[in-house]
Amino acid sequence: MDEKKQKERKTKILWKLFLATFTLSAFTFGGGFVIVSLMKKKFVEELGWLEENEMLDITAIAQSSPGPIPINASVILGYRMAGITGTFVAILGTAIPPMVIISLISVFYTQFRENPTIATALQVMRVGVAAVIFDVVFNLAKNVYRTKRMLYISMMVVSFLATAVFGISAMLIILVCLGIGILDVILSMQKNIEKNKEATKA
Repeated sequence: MDEKKQKERKTKILWKLFLATFTLSAFTFGGGFVIVSLMKKKFVEELGWLEENEMLDITAIAQSSPGPIPINASVILGYRMAGITGTFVAILGTAIPPMVIISLISVFYTQFRENPTIATALQVMRVGVAAVIFDVVFNLAKNVYRTKRMLYISMMVVSFLATAVFGISAMLIILVCLGIGILDVILSMQKNIEKNKEATKA
């Protein structure tokens, strides 16, 4: 009976996961950061499947890994909720809408490109996309500030200036931040080991 309930529960989670990723992907315009913002609202605020810090970590990993951000985020999210099966379900839900939409657009590409109504609509949509991306950036920055760690806050500010003002490659910035993060973890571990040694002696 317990096994049956567990299977039913997992099936419900997989179905919810598919519907959520499919819907978000189908009605998201403006790229990866937009869908990440909507994922946060869906999976953190509405469904309560993830903590806000977890979503921040997923965003960081998805951004710094090769491939589209929505697919990368879906891989982690799906695995977090239902293992390997959840990963495939989340990828399927995320990939189907753009594949269908882009396939249709590619068939009528010339008509889309030359249609003034569609061109105007796309320009207007950019305003909304810019607002959503700003919301994502603001929330990510706010979460970094909440850590109260000057190292992280300083890295965020310096990274922004490096890419916005000096035009340094985003990949280089990510790699440098990764290196600093690993070094910070190693130093923190060494401090904890020293504290444990001192506590043991005492």
